[in-house]
Amino acid sequence: MTLLLGLLQQMALAAVPAVGFGMVFHVPARVLGLCAAGGALGRGLRHLLIEGGGLPIELSTLLAAATVSLLGVAVAQRLRAHPKVFTVAAMIPMIPGVPLFTTLIAVAQIQRTGLTNELLETVVTQGLKAGFIVAALAVGLAVPGLLFYRKRPVV
Repeated sequence: MTLLLGLLQQMALAAVPAVGFGMVFHVPARVLGLCAAGGALGRGLRHLLIEGGGLPIELSTLLAAATVSLLGVAVAQRLRAHPKVFTVAAMIPMIPGVPLFTTLIAVAQIQRTGLTNELLETVVTQGLKAGFIVAALAVGLAVPGLLFYRKRPVV
């Protein structure tokens, strides 16, 4: 039951920034609901893969971002719009805010108090985690282009 409540909470809270960034990116008003749905789907799928499937956050983010991106392409073809209209705003709720913030706080503490092993470990682990999550978002966003829109063969 807690998995379902956590899923609903993650999805509801992810829809808000997806709509907000859709408005910042000047997405047409009729499409903002699809941005919210994409953000909720991506964050919800990532939550399910982490909590229910036991996958690491980096892999879960890659799979969720690729799913949202592929569905965004399908919806965009039906509406005759560019897929990035839906998908970029839907990826925003999956940006790793906590690892980035933890990294920056540890760097600031190193500047203020000096280097310790604990602070260095925090900077490296949290910084790498944040970097891999951002890379997973970028690759997941690029999956449709890599699979369907290539003009020349891979080999």
